[in-house]
Amino acid sequence: MTTQTSPVPTVRGIASPASTRPIGRARGLAALVAMAVTSFILITAEFLPGGLLTLIASDLGVTPGQAGQAVTVTALAGLLIAPTITLIVPGLDRRVVMTALAALAAVSDLAVALAPNLLTLLLSRLLIGAAIGGFWSLSLAVVARITTPSGVARGMMIVNVGNTLASVIGVPLGIWASGTLPWRDVFVIAAGLSLAVAVALLFLLPATPAGQRAGLGIFLRMARRPGITPALIGHVLVVLGHMGAYAFIRVGLERIPDLDAAGVGVLLTAFGLGGFLGNLLCGLVAARSLRLLSAVVPVVMGLMIGALALFPSFGLAFVATTLWGASFGGWLVVVNVWIARVMPDELETGGSLVVIGFQLAIVIGAAAGGWIVDQSGAFTLFLAAAIVAIVGGVVFAVSARSRHSEGATPV
Repeated sequence: MTTQTSPVPTVRGIASPASTRPIGRARGLAALVAMAVTSFILITAEFLPGGLLTLIASDLGVTPGQAGQAVTVTALAGLLIAPTITLIVPGLDRRVVMTALAALAAVSDLAVALAPNLLTLLLSRLLIGAAIGGFWSLSLAVVARITTPSGVARGMMIVNVGNTLASVIGVPLGIWASGTLPWRDVFVIAAGLSLAVAVALLFLLPATPAGQRAGLGIFLRMARRPGITPALIGHVLVVLGHMGAYAFIRVGLERIPDLDAAGVGVLLTAFGLGGFLGNLLCGLVAARSLRLLSAVVPVVMGLMIGALALFPSFGLAFVATTLWGASFGGWLVVVNVWIARVMPDELETGGSLVVIGFQLAIVIGAAAGGWIVDQSGAFTLFLAAAIVAIVGGVVFAVSARSRHSEGATPV
């Protein structure tokens, strides 16, 4: 999964919108909505294999753990592309790049739908990983071109609606569709939607000149700041615990007696709705309660993941998945507010570090989770994921307080 830092009053390395011809308000809003829809489709497609895992594994004749590596390779490609996309296409109009990335996602989904074996499927998923990493790395620059400098934060909020909707209805919609359609048809539909948004981006986005290339060294310089690296390690562990379980959530939920595809869809919808509410509620109190949230949110996440392993009943699973979703949605707020406070002079770089941490955690979580679920089952996987999330929260909370003691903006 992927996220962006929200409030961004100024961002280094992005040309001021005033330096190019402004676009009309109506077209600007339409462009932001098109980006939000693109985000929705990309994130939905990223995690579709998690919900269709058993169907894909059965069709291709592999284990669920092996099929789950479709999520691993997607995140790996995103991890590699996120910090390097500006080096790969240094001078190309960002409207053209964003359009090409959406088209690349369409190619990926269609190739997955036609994949005759696991290797072909995994190679196809590399393409959508690259599309996701590139999209989120360039989205801030494009939003800054669409809006005024003071409107960048609002523009990013609109784009991020796609993330929220993907977790609320995108993946569950794929699960429900799989109840009536073959899993391959679900990816064909995703390919068609990706192609449609590519066309929309081409016509709605304004021309966006490439910004200055900062190089990869800036990431190392920012990571050397006191307290940054330990807290980022904690962040990676929290997301690792989440993704280790979430990538195999269907396998875990199938431990619940008599749970059918519709029931799985209900529980995933509860997760998404919880994520939406958690994001909203934590956003309202994070400014004054960030220390408390940084410790409480990962603990709740870990306890709920553990509860799914220990108490496999539908009623308890509904509560646990809802609170798990709420805590993960809250974590998106916690880590982004923290990075904005400790790196106010390099918000874009800080946001990229958060995204890189997410992608790294997804790679490790899906790979390790696949091995654990094949060797020991979902019970062991979910307990291990719960412990990792809690440990990550402790590391992050302690590191964030250490940063505060050294004179940073209070968290």
